[in-house]
Amino acid sequence: MASDARIVAVLGPTNTGKTTYAIERMLAHRTGVIGLPLRLLAREVYDRIVALRGPSVVALVTGEERIVPPRTQYWVCTVEAMPEGMGADFVAVDEIQLCADPERGHVFTDRLLRMRGLHETLFMGSDTMRGTIAALVPKVQFMRRERMSELIYSGQKKISRMRPRSAIVGFSVENVYPIAELIRRQKGGAAVVMGALSPRTRNAQVEMYQNGEVDFLVATDAIGMGLNLDVDHVAFSSLTKFDGRRMRQLAPNELAQIAGRAGRGFRSGTFGTTGDAPALDDGMARAIMDHQFTPQNKINWRNHALQFGSIDRLIETLEAKPDDDRLVRAREADDLRALKALGQVDEVFARCSDGPSVRLLWDVCRIPDFRGISHAEHADLLERIFCDLHQSGRIPDDWLARQIKRIDRTDGDIDALSKRLAFIRTWTYVAQRKGWTQDESHWRGATRVVEDRLSDALHERLTQRFVDRRTSVLLRRLGQKEAMVAEVNETGEVTVEGEYVGKLDGFRFRADKGAGGAEEKTIKSAALQALAPQFHLRADRFYNAPDTEIDFTEQGGLMWGAAAVGKLVAGSDPLKPQVEVFVDDVAGPDVAQKVQRRLQHFIDRKIAALFEPLMGLSKDETLTGLARGFAFQLVENFGLLPRAQVADDVKALDQDARGALRKHGIRFGQFTIFMPLLLKPAPTRLRLVLWSLSRELDEFPESPPPGLVTIPVEADAPQGADTMSGYRNAGARAIRIDMLERLADMVRAEDSRGGFEAKADMLSITGMTLEQFAGLMQGLGYKAEKGEREKVKPVDTSTPKDGTHKVMDETADTEVPEKTDLDTPTDDAPDKPVMDVAAEEPAGGIIEKPAPATPDDTPGAVSDMPDDGIAPLAEEPAETPLAEDGIPDVPAEETPQGTAPDAEVAGPETEVYYIFTWARSGRGGNNPRRNAGGEKPRGRSKPRKGGPRGDKGEKGGKAQNFSARPPRKEKQIDPDNPFAAALMGLKDNK
Repeated sequence: MASDARIVAVLGPTNTGKTTYAIERMLAHRTGVIGLPLRLLAREVYDRIVALRGPSVVALVTGEERIVPPRTQYWVCTVEAMPEGMGADFVAVDEIQLCADPERGHVFTDRLLRMRGLHETLFMGSDTMRGTIAALVPKVQFMRRERMSELIYSGQKKISRMRPRSAIVGFSVENVYPIAELIRRQKGGAAVVMGALSPRTRNAQVEMYQNGEVDFLVATDAIGMGLNLDVDHVAFSSLTKFDGRRMRQLAPNELAQIAGRAGRGFRSGTFGTTGDAPALDDGMARAIMDHQFTPQNKINWRNHALQFGSIDRLIETLEAKPDDDRLVRAREADDLRALKALGQVDEVFARCSDGPSVRLLWDVCRIPDFRGISHAEHADLLERIFCDLHQSGRIPDDWLARQIKRIDRTDGDIDALSKRLAFIRTWTYVAQRKGWTQDESHWRGATRVVEDRLSDALHERLTQRFVDRRTSVLLRRLGQKEAMVAEVNETGEVTVEGEYVGKLDGFRFRADKGAGGAEEKTIKSAALQALAPQFHLRADRFYNAPDTEIDFTEQGGLMWGAAAVGKLVAGSDPLKPQVEVFVDDVAGPDVAQKVQRRLQHFIDRKIAALFEPLMGLSKDETLTGLARGFAFQLVENFGLLPRAQVADDVKALDQDARGALRKHGIRFGQFTIFMPLLLKPAPTRLRLVLWSLSRELDEFPESPPPGLVTIPVEADAPQGADTMSGYRNAGARAIRIDMLERLADMVRAEDSRGGFEAKADMLSITGMTLEQFAGLMQGLGYKAEKGEREKVKPVDTSTPKDGTHKVMDETADTEVPEKTDLDTPTDDAPDKPVMDVAAEEPAGGIIEKPAPATPDDTPGAVSDMPDDGIAPLAEEPAETPLAEDGIPDVPAEETPQGTAPDAEVAGPETEVYYIFTWARSGRGGNNPRRNAGGEKPRGRSKPRKGGPRGDKGEKGGKAQNFSARPPRKEKQIDPDNPFAAALMGLKDNK
């Protein structure tokens, strides 16, 4: 070294431009070497110098990367990889305060004591090293550089309140990942920087932060070593770290090194704590702001004058003690630990019989334990590498290829990729060692390709997990307070600035379900701001939409297509409900009013169309007196009134009033006063909704499926829901009102006191089996007595001489009346208890109908007359002798086809039948002794013992039919008719 060589210690806090000054000084010389604490920082400095001087004269040497052009002038290295004995004009070592680091301090101390440039040497670092450098480096000059901006303590803050351009520092992967995940949910995402990342991954993450894709950085203390980032605030999530041996508190100067990353150039920065880290005490905070720290009077040292005579001698020289009080022997490093472990292996010990072998072993032991699995596994790997190198001078290509191929996979999560990246770093380091492989350039390239591929995959996984580009973009645009562009496609999907944010359901925005709580709030805020113009366009389209695009649900909701746009609420009049719209507040009152008017028009027109008969009834001014009051009740009950509920009013109505009401389609049924047109599915569906609103029900009953005559009775249905559904409860099932009236007309012809059986037509209109019909009749107030009897085989249809057809009842051998058109409404029911029809004597206003004729006076009898159209019965055969077993001995040829020989022994076939009789008693409409108007019947019939009367009544064997309908008025003959006289004569002679 020349006698005029300059040694300068450039000391001061962070953000003083020390590294930039060193680069400028190096480029002022012909050659130079600069050592940096991290390969990440080395790569950054390398890129800066390449940009200034070009790649042909700049080399990059780290443990895992080696770029050395033929005409290299400037070497950028990690401190451990700095070449010795090159005789460079300039030498610089950055972050010299790391001499006190327990793990790597001895390397920095060695460079402090022994690395010199021919013309200039620089040591950059903290001012705490001033005394130690002055004591150990003769003729050193000191240069003090002040911070270009202020560093201010801002206290403890929650992560959710962290402002943009902040860096949150954790000291382990276990701290970094959860913090990054939390920031993604609340702030849109964060870049992740750790020392374990490859330079490629780290640069991609930093670039994402620097160009503004994310506003937050989550990192380990690696960012404290000179990384130049645009950070305004640094927050510590912990004040302790694991230093490789134990958890310990961070010293103020260590915190200051990291906090100093806040603020760049002349822009001030702040620092503080967050998460579980407590606030800093005043003394520590003030020391960091004023850059006043305890001097580092002790630094780590390890002997550089190694002797390779044997393994034991090498270990002895490595553990030699320093001869200066400021130097402290470094604790056992990983390389020394590996050397001791391999020295115990017999094969390794036997191979290390000379100096070159021991030196080779030491070079192998210095391979870093990037994998971090265990010391034993690391020692096993080093043993294999040493034995191959010692035996053949090279690492076998096939074995090395297998190790690399096993790692070359980009599937898996972040942890899996991080482990593979750590493994490939081992082989990258091996490939960089000169002479260890057959083809150095090939294996350096192969390991670099795998590392780059894994780095890219890791960057992608980090971004997928910790960055929500959508939220990040929206937050940034919100902060810029610029109008954002929103688009809504045909399905309602909303994109803002090209990012999918959710769906527009009618006039309400639904944020993306995949978003978390804070993220959803951000998305919704940005989306609603951008959607304001879309709401007005959508409201105009809705206002002009036809009624066919709008509908109501059975729970009172109002739908526009598949989107809910409002709901019905009760109004002052049951037939005039009001509308409550579903419109986001940001849409504005104009949009809400337009939607409300359109929905109100829709429901008003729907009620007018489906309840047209009812609306006409309410507007009929010709109705007066009791008829008008009755019409009012019917309108209030949506066109359906249980007859028992208005029995007195019905009784009070005269024939003229009834006729006026019938003109509106009102039918006075035995069970219900109703309008048949309102029993259709569409009016029924709307009626249930309006009725539920008027009753203020929380859950509306649903309308029955169309076309069903009977439906199951719901036990928890509100009272009156069956009537509003168009049904009447009858036990376990409910029967449709109009079908019940037709059934009542059939039962009216039966003797309900003496008992009767169900006819085929009764079962047909209800669609029930006999057992189900019995349950229905019991629900209507009848008693059903079950019995069994011998089944009478059906007789073929006979054709009488008059040509008419008679179908014989299978059970009673009587005629079955011809089936009528069930869809034709029958006349009004008599004012008599429903289906409470006993055989009575005709009285005033009662019309008797003849009972159906039977073939014979005796039930079940069959005439043997040929002219009846029925074949005569065959003569009885002679008695058949019994066989020994008691079974009639019938020859096979005499046994009827399809009949078993023992059929007669098995007994006759039986059938189940029910006898129905009126079972209710007491006053009111259900009293069998009173009619619907409360009048006591004039006649009385006693039930005959022994079962039902069949088809014969007490009078001449014929059933009686009663009706309260008045006689029809004969049509008056027009006196001006030329045939009037003849017509009057015919009438008189009738």
